[in-house]
Amino acid sequence: MRKRLCKIVATIGPASSSPSMLRLIHNAGVDIFRLNMSHGQHEKLSLIAESIRRIEREIATPLAIFADLQGPKIRTGAFPGGGLELKFGETYRLTLAKETSETGVIPIPHAELLDVLEVGDILKLDDGKLQVTVSARDGDDISVTANTPGELKDRKGINVPGRALPISALTEKDREDLEFALDLGVDYIALSFVQKPEDIDEAKELIRGRAGIIAKIEKPSAVDDLGAIIDRADAVMVARGDLGVECAPEDVPLIQRRIIRDCRRAGKPVIVATHMLESMVESIAPTRAEASDVSTAVYQGADAVMLSAETAVGRHPPTAVAIMDRIIAATERDDESGSYKIHRHEEEDYTTADAITLSARRIAEVLHCRFAVAYTKTGSTARRLSRDRPHCPVIAATPDERVARNLALHWGVLPVVTEDISHFHEMIEKADYLAKTNGGENGERIIILAGYPFGRRGKTNTLKISRIGALES
Repeated sequence: MRKRLCKIVATIGPASSSPSMLRLIHNAGVDIFRLNMSHGQHEKLSLIAESIRRIEREIATPLAIFADLQGPKIRTGAFPGGGLELKFGETYRLTLAKETSETGVIPIPHAELLDVLEVGDILKLDDGKLQVTVSARDGDDISVTANTPGELKDRKGINVPGRALPISALTEKDREDLEFALDLGVDYIALSFVQKPEDIDEAKELIRGRAGIIAKIEKPSAVDDLGAIIDRADAVMVARGDLGVECAPEDVPLIQRRIIRDCRRAGKPVIVATHMLESMVESIAPTRAEASDVSTAVYQGADAVMLSAETAVGRHPPTAVAIMDRIIAATERDDESGSYKIHRHEEEDYTTADAITLSARRIAEVLHCRFAVAYTKTGSTARRLSRDRPHCPVIAATPDERVARNLALHWGVLPVVTEDISHFHEMIEKADYLAKTNGGENGERIIILAGYPFGRRGKTNTLKISRIGALES
């Protein structure tokens, strides 16, 4: 049982892919494993997934894996000599090509980008390190002026802030990677560069319910359509890397807060990602600003925070995880960290299940309950309870292994695979056992949530307050 409620996602790469290192970072605090499909061969990713499932069996606790698709990343082509030295105020020509032998030319192998560019458009290159502005266009002849000096190397990323591109969120590579990842049995598919709700629909048609969808918000057009995207996705990631390139720096913290708030209201888990402990790629300690960044995401109510290069290629993966674990735990010990609540709309309809989980949250707070035990067939009871942020961990007891793994991403949820209950005495007895095996002590209060008649879907209508060990006395 973790001593925190916000979850930790770790990206697996060369520094963390061995079975021994996967065990180390899990022991240090990793709850969800991210497979980056932009890098890594299928054969190696298969071995990594096998190792994670082996750990899962050893600890008898469901673990979540998600495959992060590369998406339609727009990049420059190749230059003679491997790069082009941009000079401030100089003019360069854009051309549709994978490579060029000419000087003063920037090859771009993406006709869909060149087709929509207009005079005045800004192109940010190499994650925003360089910038050019479209200064002239005559048919297919496009000229840009360099706003910053520096070397533009081969195949660097291109962002066009404020410009939606007429491209699918799934490339041919993504479609191949998607089928491979689904065959691996991943629990979520992360969709990169989502621009509109229809991108989620396209992915759903291919996935056919075999995994959940994480919508990565990294483009302004996705922020504009945020409500519809959250509604159609199963989870959301605040992907601050490209989002920080496409948007003004001062807007990113506000967008992050808005995404977290809207996801909370919708009951969808939200991950805050990118540059969380970036200095720990090399250093054994984070900067004070990075520690504050992680803490802020926890205060705002994120379900999970993510490590990227820190665990994928960093020098100290277990240390980075352990420090993130400590920052989260310290933040959650502050009384104010549990005070955030959902600001609901007055016209919003409430169900019986909503009333039960909201009551459970208040009961857990005033009675200082040790656990909330939620019996759930589809995961909906545990998800609702997680959304309402009770002041205690949620033990989600489900007979479905896929549901249990899916719940591993949700705030405060400890999923357990167990057989359905059939009567009230068994409901209390099993909840008592689950609480004890996860560190509960005799006399501590627990809340039990279930649906009666037992074993039916979507019928959360029962709340019971009990004490651990009460059946023994």
